Amino acid sequence: MKVKKKKFKDRALIQKRLTLVVWTIVVVFFILILRLSYIMIVKRDEYSSRAEEQWTSEVSIDARRGRILDRNGVELAVSANVYRVDFDLNSVRQYLKNNSLTNADIAGKIADAVGMEENKVMEKLETKLASGANAGSATLIRRIEKEFADKVNNLNIDGVIVSPDTKRYYPKGEFLAHVLGSTNVDGQGLTGVELQYNEYLSGVPGVRISEIERNEENLSYTISNFTEPIDGKDVTLTTDSKIQAIAEKVAEKGLVDNQAKRVSIMVMNPNNGEILAMVNKPDFDPNNAFDGFEDFSGETDGEKLQKMWRNSLVNDTFEPGSIFKVVTMVTALEEGIASESDTFECGGSLQVGSHTIKCWKTSGHGSQILPQILQNSCNVGFMKLGEKIGKETLNEYIKKLGFGKTTGIDLPGEASGIVKKTESITESDLATISFGQTNTVTAIQYMQAFNALANGGSLIQPHILKEVSHYDNTGTKIVDETFEPVISKNVLSAKSTATLRDYLERTVNEGGSNKSYIEGYHIGGKTGTAQKVNSVTGGYESGKYISSMAAMAPIDSPEITAFISIDEPSNGAYYAGVVTAPLMKILLTDIFNYMDSEFSEDYNAVARDILIPEIRGKSIEEAKKILKDVNLEYNIEGSGESVTNTQPYPGYTVKEGTKITIYTGDAVDNNKVSMPDLTGFSVTSAEDVLDNLGIKYILEGDGFVIDQSIPAGEVITTGSNVRLTLSDDYGD
Repeated sequence: MKVKKKKFKDRALIQKRLTLVVWTIVVVFFILILRLSYIMIVKRDEYSSRAEEQWTSEVSIDARRGRILDRNGVELAVSANVYRVDFDLNSVRQYLKNNSLTNADIAGKIADAVGMEENKVMEKLETKLASGANAGSATLIRRIEKEFADKVNNLNIDGVIVSPDTKRYYPKGEFLAHVLGSTNVDGQGLTGVELQYNEYLSGVPGVRISEIERNEENLSYTISNFTEPIDGKDVTLTTDSKIQAIAEKVAEKGLVDNQAKRVSIMVMNPNNGEILAMVNKPDFDPNNAFDGFEDFSGETDGEKLQKMWRNSLVNDTFEPGSIFKVVTMVTALEEGIASESDTFECGGSLQVGSHTIKCWKTSGHGSQILPQILQNSCNVGFMKLGEKIGKETLNEYIKKLGFGKTTGIDLPGEASGIVKKTESITESDLATISFGQTNTVTAIQYMQAFNALANGGSLIQPHILKEVSHYDNTGTKIVDETFEPVISKNVLSAKSTATLRDYLERTVNEGGSNKSYIEGYHIGGKTGTAQKVNSVTGGYESGKYISSMAAMAPIDSPEITAFISIDEPSNGAYYAGVVTAPLMKILLTDIFNYMDSEFSEDYNAVARDILIPEIRGKSIEEAKKILKDVNLEYNIEGSGESVTNTQPYPGYTVKEGTKITIYTGDAVDNNKVSMPDLTGFSVTSAEDVLDNLGIKYILEGDGFVIDQSIPAGEVITTGSNVRLTLSDDYGD
C-alpha cells in the first residue's frame, strides 16, 4: 500500500498573499471613501442641482413695470397687459408619455396657436442643460396678445403654461423720447429714464417652481414653491406735458425752417433745478426704438443707432460761443473789476500777442460802456474784459459755476466738457475763452450756471425726477422717495446777478437778441453763434455753426429759463440773432400764454409771423388758395370776381390764423403796401418778399440785411425804392 504524500503549503507565501489582498481591499475601500466624500462634500451642490434640474422646473414671473408720469400725472410710459408662454418640460414629457405622443405631435399645434415656425417650437421642446441632460423649463414666447394666449390654453397640453406678461407702451409716441428712453426685449431699461431708474421701475420678479411627482406617474407635476412678483414703482418726472408739447412743436419748426441737422430745446425752473421740457429733433418712437436709425450719420448701424438715441442736451459738448459771455461778465461784476460806465473801444479786431482776433462785426462797434458790450456781443470788448480779470480768476469762476465736470443730472451718459487748465492758458487762450471759444460745455452744464444767474447765485443740480411712489393694498398712494437736488448757495452774489439780469434784458430789448422781444414781458437773454470744431482735425469747420440762445423771465424774479440750440442751420442764415432768437420768441410766447391763463386746448399750435402776401388783381379763388397756403383766414367784402384791396395792406406782419379783409369792390388805394421788416433776411429771401410786393430795391454790401432806408410798418406805394444795407456781420 502506497502512502499518500501531503501537499506542502508555503505558509509564508500565503501570509504575503493575504496581506496583499487585505491591503488592496483597504486601498480600494479608502479610494471609494475618498470618492464618496468628494462627491458628497465637494460636488454635492453640483450633483444635487443636476438632479433637481431633472425633476424640477423653474419659471420666472416678471413683475409689472412701473409707470412713468409727468408732474401732473399724465401717463408717458405704461405696461400694457399681454401674455407669455413657457414650457414646464418635465410635465410636457410626462404628458407625452401618458398619451403616447412625441414632441413632433404637439409642436405644430403650438406653432399654429402662437404664430411661430414649427422648428422654433421644437428647439424649445428639446432644450438641453449645459450638462446635456433634458432641461426642466424653457420660455417659448413673450408679450403675445390675448387671442393667441387663448388658442394655446385651448390645446390643454400639460406643462404648456400661459401667464400674464407686460409690454412697454408709450402712449404719446415720439413725445419726450430722448428723456423717456426705451426698454430691451426683456423689458429692462435700455436708455433714458427707463435705464436711469430701472431698479425702481422693474420691481422684483416672482418665481414658480414645479416638480415631477415621482411616486405617482398619474400626477404630472406639483407646485412646490410660488413667489408673487412685486410690481415696479411709478416714477414721476418734473416735466410738464403742455410745456413739452410747445417745445416739441417749436423744435420741429426750427428743424424744418432752418434745414438744420438737429434742434434741441430745454425749459427749466431756475429756482429748484427741475426740467420742465427737454426735446431733440429729429427723434425716434420708443415703441419701435430700433426703427429709423438709417437716417442718422455713422459708419456702422450701431453708430447710427446711438446717434438717434443720443440726448444732445446731456451727452454732447460744444464750444458755446457768445452765450458764454455772461460768465465773463458776472465774474467782472463779482470781482468789481469793471463798472457800468467803463468804456471799451472796438475797432473790429484786437492784437493779442502774435494773433489778430476779429470781432464778429469787423467794422467795429466803436466806443461802448459795459452793458453795451453784452448788448452788442462785442468780442473785442470781452477780450479786454478777460484781460482785466486774468486767467486765474476767470478759471476760478468757470469751475465754481460747474464747468469741466458733470452736473449730476439723473439721465445716463452725461458728458463733462473740457476746461483748459489755468497753467496752460496762453494770452490768446484767455482772449478766446472770454468770448466763448476754446473750452467746451454741455447744454445742461450751461443751464445750471445760467440758472444761478437767474435765481440770485445758487448752483442747483438739474434733475428730471420728482418722486417715486406706489399704491398699497388699499389704493393709497405712498411716496417712497423725492428728489432732493444738491444746492451750492451763494456761489454768486444777489447784487451782481441782479445787475447782469438787467443787462440781459437790455440785450433783448435793444441788442442782438431783440428778435426774441415780446411786448409786455420782461425777458433777459443772450444769443451765440459758434463755429463747429472738427472732431478729427481739431480745426474749425467752414460753414458749420451751432446757433444758440438762453433766456429767462420775468427778469426781476425768473420763474423759467429756456435754451435753444440749432445745429448746422443751412437755409442761408446761421447767426443766432436771426435763426434762434425768433424761435425763442415763439417758445416763450406760448409758454407765457399757458402760465398766465387756462391753457388753450390748441396748445400744440405754434403761431408764426406771416407777411400778408400781394393778392390784389388775382381771382377770388386764387387769393383763397394763397391765403390758405400761409394759414391766414379771410373775410370777403363785395361781390366782385377779383381782389381789389386788402386790409391790412400786403407786407404787414400778422400771426398765422389772423383773419384779414379781402375787398372785391371799387379799388381804393390799391397801390398801398406796408414796408416789411427785412432785418436779418438773406439777399434771396429779401428779394422774394419785395418782388411780391412790387417794391423796388437797391442792395449795398453782401450777406444779410442789417438796415433798410424805409422803416418797417410804414405804408408806401408800390414801385417805391428801398435801400437795403447788407453785411456778413449780423448779430451773434
